This record gives sequence, structure tokens and C-alpha cells, in this order.
Amino acid sequence: MVVGNETSYTDFILLGFSNLIQFHTLLFTVLFGIYCMTLVGNIVIILVTCLNPHLHKPMYFFLGNLSFLDICYTSSTVPKMLETLLFDEMTISYSGCVGQLYLFVSFVGTECVLLAVMSYDRFVAICNPLLYNIVMKSSVCLELATFSWVSGFMNSALHTALVFRLPFCFSNKINYFFCDIPPLLSIACGDTSLNKLMLLVTGVFIACTPCLCIIISYIFIITSILKIRSVNGRRKAFSTCASHITVVVLFYGSCIFNYLQTFSSNTLDKDHLLSALYSFVTPMLNPIIYTLKNQEVTQALKKTFLSKWFPPVSPVENL
Repeated sequence: MVVGNETSYTDFILLGFSNLIQFHTLLFTVLFGIYCMTLVGNIVIILVTCLNPHLHKPMYFFLGNLSFLDICYTSSTVPKMLETLLFDEMTISYSGCVGQLYLFVSFVGTECVLLAVMSYDRFVAICNPLLYNIVMKSSVCLELATFSWVSGFMNSALHTALVFRLPFCFSNKINYFFCDIPPLLSIACGDTSLNKLMLLVTGVFIACTPCLCIIISYIFIITSILKIRSVNGRRKAFSTCASHITVVVLFYGSCIFNYLQTFSSNTLDKDHLLSALYSFVTPMLNPIIYTLKNQEVTQALKKTFLSKWFPPVSPVENL
């Protein structure tokens, strides 16, 4: 559609992995497998934390939120990617792109804040164990989780509105596999300085501040752990944090670096692999990390599922 001397597009074309057409079948198989593992793994974590009374604790309440969040934000992008790889359907409607951007940025922002909330939970549990049940009562946990979700969705509403106020008159081809802020800004023909400024400003609150809170929390946590005289006590205290630390490093490391490329002159092609890491590989790894590094989750998993599928045989039944 032509308006004056400008062209207004009603849809976009996701180039994604268009330069790897010969590998589309392989990529579809790998991505579909990752998506299935993400869904199964995170659903299992949610079921385990809900069905096992022993895990009805603040730490696992937030873990359940994290698993649900990973399902949501993976599902906001991967199905369209699978469609593109399987049917070569690279077109996404204007409204579809708006919705995808809003949901994806919402879930990423929510996870930034939620990971900080989880670090605060570990800080209280290890540094102030006698006050833990008072400080982290159910109402407080619910408020913190709600704050995480509301923060993410409000941040996304701002960025989505700013991005789609811009005209896309030069091209409708997005050199990416889903609608995200950096690739959309790269094809906008209007002034994007406000968008980049707001990315910096809101990034301080939605990403940098939570990250700083995590770092400060773990400084106190590590200090407290080192004061524990028992080796087993130190090992047990650290084991409750190891999975969270691993998830934080994977998520924040890839996510922050990816958004910093908005302000660089690098081409988006170089960031495809990195984007894949934090957009769908990390959500797949989260339940694996928590299962392998957290003995409570491992034991609850065995008790909840394996004992039902493979009940122990009593000596009488063997006679």
C-alpha cells in the first residue's frame, strides 16, 4: 500500500534461516525436539512442585512460575519458526508481528525480574534462616511473583508501542526468525533514537537492576556459606543455589549481550545463534539444571512419578 511517497506494509517476511534452505528439515527436527523437551520438562517441574507437599515452599513456588514462564515465551516464537522451516511460510501479518513482539518481550522482561526475586528468596533462606518463614510468607511470595509479571508486561507495552509507531517504508523483510526489537528497528525508516534511549532507560530497571540485585544477593550468600563450619552444611547450602546461578548465567549472559547489539554496527546474522540460546535452548535446559543440581526436586520427581509407574514390590507379592 502506497501512502504519499512512502510504502506501508501490511505484513512482514521473516528471513530467519533462509540462507540455510538445504538444512530446513534438519533444523525443523532439532527445533521440534527442543520444543517438545521444553514443554515436557517444564510441565513435569510444575506438576512435581504442585503435587508434592514437601515442595510447597517459596523457592519451588517461584520455580513453578519460572517453568510456566519458559513454556509461554518459547511458545510465543517457536511455533512460527517451525511453520517457516516446514512449509517455507515466511510471511507474518502486521498484527501477528505486534502480538509476537509484545508477548516475547513481556516474558523476557518477566524472567529478568523473577530471577532476581528467586535470588532474594535464597538470600533470606541462607542469610536469615530464622526469619525465612516470616519474611517469605505466602502473601509476600504472591506479591513478588505478581510484580515480576506486571513489570514484564508493562515494559513490553511501552516498547511495542514505540516500535510500531515507526513507519516501515523501506523494507518488510526482517532478517531474523521472529519479531524482536533490534531487527524491527533495523528496517524502520523513521527516527529510532527514542526507541534506543528507552531501551537503555528501561533496561536499567528491567535488566540491569535485577542483575545487580542478584550479584549483591550472592555476595552475601557466599559470605554466609563460607562462615558455615561444617563441610556438609556448606555443600548443602550451596547446592540450593547452584541451579539458580547456572540459569542466571545462561539467561542474563545471552540476553543482555544480544540486546546490546542494537547499539552496535554488527549485522544481525552474527547474533542468530546467540538469540537461539536465550530464546529456546535456555528454557529447555532450565528443568534439566534444576533436576540435576537440586536433590529435593530429584527425590520429589522419583516419588511423584516413578513410584506410581513402578510401585515397589512387597515381599508377599514375591511369594
